[in-house]
Amino acid sequence: MYSCQCDEHRMASMIRALLLVVFAAGAVGALQQPPSVDTSKIGPLVGAVVPSFEGVDQFGDRRSLSSVYGPKGAMLVFFRSADW
Repeated sequence: MYSCQCDEHRMASMIRALLLVVFAAGAVGALQQPPSVDTSKIGPLVGAVVPSFEGVDQFGDRRSLSSVYGPKGAMLVFFRSADW
């Protein structure tokens, strides 16, 4: 009977130690900072002049950049749909 209690105690100690290791590893991972990204190297900057281009709108009509300019300019929004 005594050896059974000792085995249960040993198993409980091992489980506690394993949980401690898992929680400690999670805490270390949560403290790590993601790498910083230099956004000036991955696309045009806000306010940058866009070169002239043409494309097809959602209705199939050809549009040039100059055709969509208004009195204050134009805002380009690129949207990638999940169903492409």
